[in-house]
Amino acid sequence: MSFLRLPGVLASALLLAACAEFPAGTVPTRGGDHGPAAPVDVSQVPDAVPRDVAPSRYGNLSPYTVLGKTYTLLPACQGYHERGIASWYGTQFHGGRTSDGETYDMYAMTAANKVLPIPCYVRVTNLQNGKSVIVKVNDRGPFVDNRLIDLSYAAASRIQMLGTGTALVDIEAVGPGATEPPATVGAPGGETHPLPTTATFAAAAIGTGAVTSPVVNASPQIFVQVGAFADRNNADALDRKLSAAGIGPVLVLSVADGARILYKVRVGPEPDVNAVDALTARLDALGLTDLQVVIP
Repeated sequence: MSFLRLPGVLASALLLAACAEFPAGTVPTRGGDHGPAAPVDVSQVPDAVPRDVAPSRYGNLSPYTVLGKTYTLLPACQGYHERGIASWYGTQFHGGRTSDGETYDMYAMTAANKVLPIPCYVRVTNLQNGKSVIVKVNDRGPFVDNRLIDLSYAAASRIQMLGTGTALVDIEAVGPGATEPPATVGAPGGETHPLPTTATFAAAAIGTGAVTSPVVNASPQIFVQVGAFADRNNADALDRKLSAAGIGPVLVLSVADGARILYKVRVGPEPDVNAVDALTARLDALGLTDLQVVIP
């Protein structure tokens, strides 16, 4: 869990969002973030409505550096499609300012991402249960190893990841006309509570459109990619280094990249997010920090 305020590095309105990797209502061991004291029914909160909008004046500095890592924004939202690990953030930042200068509302369908232009609209699908939601990316983060997107409390609740704190997700950029079916999931434990009043619930009605969902797998495989090389000898050398350190199983895959072949070195499959985090720590200790979580 990591939350940063970096005046002078990003625009003054830019807040860098964090992960809240624990069930709603519990007290975290560090970071101070959590869900509301009692579960809240967000099943009637509408999805974000994708719109054609100009890039935000704030939150789009590129490149920018956080914790020694430099990030370059993608040129556009269109065409973005990636899989990885989602986390969520809640009460600690509720009412604060997001990277684009808006007020963070944990009961709205929003998210934080490190490289997507702001604003951007994406469909996030939990690969383990098929639940999906459309969110508006209006914040930066999460600046934690292995996390691809930080969802608001409401969005995390809709795809049923509050209890686990993280989820394996498919993220795809969507444009105007994209829709999701109405949510039918109640609050955790079957208990519901009145939804706090917020202006963000007055969203425009969502139009019609086809909804396609990734294949659901209760136990999708997770790999950590350690490197990608044009020279097979370099891939084999990294394979030997990992094996000598007792890290494995190691896979060296040859993948076509246009007119050339890349040799991608991956470790796994790992059974869950905790195992991926533990593996990442071991790889960091070996000086291998350019890592990528891969969910085929």
